[in-house]
Amino acid sequence: MVDWAFAISVGSKLAGEGPVVSRAEADAAVAELRADADHSTGLVREFTGLSAPVNTAPVLVVDRPGWVRANAEGFQVATRPMMRKLVDKREPHRITQAVGAKITGAEVGGLLGFLAGKVLGQFDPFYEPSGRLLLVAPNIVHVERELDVDPTDFRLWVCLHEETHRVQFTAVPWMRDHLFSEIEAISETLEPSSLLDGGLDRITDAIKSSRSGGSIVDMFSSPAQREILDRVTGMMSLLEGHADVVMDDVGPQVIGSVKEIRAKFTKRRQGIGTLDRLLRRLLGLEAKMAQYRDGARFVRAVVDKVGMDEFNAVWAAPAHLPSKAELSDHDAWVRRVLG
Repeated sequence: MVDWAFAISVGSKLAGEGPVVSRAEADAAVAELRADADHSTGLVREFTGLSAPVNTAPVLVVDRPGWVRANAEGFQVATRPMMRKLVDKREPHRITQAVGAKITGAEVGGLLGFLAGKVLGQFDPFYEPSGRLLLVAPNIVHVERELDVDPTDFRLWVCLHEETHRVQFTAVPWMRDHLFSEIEAISETLEPSSLLDGGLDRITDAIKSSRSGGSIVDMFSSPAQREILDRVTGMMSLLEGHADVVMDDVGPQVIGSVKEIRAKFTKRRQGIGTLDRLLRRLLGLEAKMAQYRDGARFVRAVVDKVGMDEFNAVWAAPAHLPSKAELSDHDAWVRRVLG
């Protein structure tokens, strides 16, 4: 149904190679990012109180094609429950006839190619057995040049955020399984034939609704799926906001220019072009930006109220994760979880 090799090929070509650097500059950037990721582990542990087992979830410094390949592999794992359901309902032949493996591969490749030029780092929870951390060296170099910030400070700042995600998934043993169970739950609510019914009209509607914040994901969400997506939004907002708080609050201790970096980085997010903004909305990336803001506000509000030790009850069980509504009402979460 999806030609993954073709998706990787298309995505790698669309991603481009990134900024021009000498071999010595490239080697130095890779070495520094690896050292910064290692340095960040202790900083994250000291600030959050979360201790990840040693030698879990490897750190990989990759180029854009490497990021495309890693995420294509992750997509294969993430879509397995849906593919199993398609097979059970005998839908693969119909879908393959309608769109073809090469076409779906090109669509996935186009998405990965677009994102490959944007992502600075990412924790990949789908890599067995414990996930892996990806740092996209050319994108980090590109952004630090574009912002005209200190490269050493910026690289550690990025690593603090991404290492926090690695710690979240490796120090909290149920996190990966919980994410996988939510993906499985979404696939259970999926009606495969609906993906083919009025597909073009739905995408057209998604483009129109993007002006008010809609996305393609929204257009294919049933009420049952939206309930699950709301839970996932609460979880992902917590993870993103928690990482943002770590990178900014730990930063002043070890990063002299952290305030300048944050100000310039936030301004850059707001300054993207019209086409880029449309694509981000369609793909749901505007919502991801909101996750950083809402999650960070939630984490800061709870920590200010009860302290980090009490806040860490959020990692005790899936039931302790904030709901989408609790993100904007931290007192409700405190009452429900902490009493």
